[in-house]
Amino acid sequence: MHPTYKRMLVGLKKEKASARGKKAGNDWSLYILQCRDGSFYTGITNHLERRLQMHQDGKASRYTRTRRPVEMLYSETCGDRSSALIRECEVKEWPKKKKEALVRGEEQAPRKKRKKRL
Repeated sequence: MHPTYKRMLVGLKKEKASARGKKAGNDWSLYILQCRDGSFYTGITNHLERRLQMHQDGKASRYTRTRRPVEMLYSETCGDRSSALIRECEVKEWPKKKKEALVRGEEQAPRKKRKKRL
């Protein structure tokens, strides 16, 4: 995993632990777009339709601005912002083939891990 992502994940885990018990906001989602050149863009948002329109208008990210139009291929609800950022880091590390499998439904969304009892 990229060192920047590792540092960010450590910070998010600390933030998540301190945020317990606070009022929850909107559900956050992970999304994957396909750009005009065939490349994928992965991001998170708490309002999918608005964010897609921002990408189409060239106001969302520098990457998609020059690769319009974009098409929404996949989205999944992640819960809070921290969980969405962690999932985004995970998916961004994947090769394109694995992202394509996720879009096709062959790669499963993560399940909550259960602790094994001894």
